[in-house]
Amino acid sequence: MYPASILPCDLPVKRELMPQSPDADMSDHGRRLHVFDMDGTLLRGAATIELARHFGKPTVGHDIESRWLAGSISDREFWETLLDICADATEADLDAAFEGSCWMTGTVDVLTDIRARGEIAIVITQSPAFFVRRLQRWGAHETYGSDVEVGRPLPDAATLSPEAKVKITQDALARHGLTAQACVAYGDSSSDLDLFTWLPHAVGVNPSPAIARLASASYVGTDLREAYSIGRGLLSPTGVGRT
Repeated sequence: MYPASILPCDLPVKRELMPQSPDADMSDHGRRLHVFDMDGTLLRGAATIELARHFGKPTVGHDIESRWLAGSISDREFWETLLDICADATEADLDAAFEGSCWMTGTVDVLTDIRARGEIAIVITQSPAFFVRRLQRWGAHETYGSDVEVGRPLPDAATLSPEAKVKITQDALARHGLTAQACVAYGDSSSDLDLFTWLPHAVGVNPSPAIARLASASYVGTDLREAYSIGRGLLSPTGVGRT
C-alpha cells in the first residue's frame, strides 16, 4: 500500500555482495530477526504502482493508491482493480514486473548479508502475497502479504492488517527461540505503527512523522545498506544506532 514517500527511481538495483569486515563477530551473540516492511522500505514506491506501470496502466495504479490513502476506496475495490490490471499476466510477466521495480539500492546485498550471518530476514507487507513472495529468491526467509493472488477469487478480508504484523513477528520470534530484544524492524508508514510501538528496536526508513517519533533511529535516502547498518547498531551489545 501507499508508502510515506515515493522516491525517484533512476538507478538499477545493485547486486554486489556487502563485504563483511575481517574481524566481524559472526556469532553476533545469538541469532537476530530482521523484519522489513516492503512498500517505501525495500521498494521506493508501492507494488501496486509498479505493477500498474509494468502492465501499461500507471494512471489507474496511482488513482487507486491515492483513493486508498484518502479512504475513498474499499479494500475489495482496490484489490479487484489491481487484479484486473494483472488479469492476463503470466508468472514470467509478474517476474519481469518484480525485477523491474524501483528497489532500494542494496536490497539483495542486505538480505544476502543477513543469511551469511545465520540470521533471519522476514518481510511483512500489505501489498499482494504474489509480489512479496518473490523476495524469497533474493534471500528473504519468509514473506507475508495480503491474501491476493492472480487467477484466484479474492477472499473477504484479504488485506493484511497492521496488527497482523505484530502477531507474525511474535510467532517468528517464538519459532526461532528469540526475544524482542533480538529483533529490529524497518518501516516507513502507518501500517508499521503497531510494530514500532511494540518492538524496542526499530528503524524508520524515509519515515512518516508518526513513524519517526516511534523509531529508535531513522534513515533518509535510497541505500538500504545504510538503514541496515543502523539496525545492526541497535542490536549491538552497546545498542548504538545512527540517526
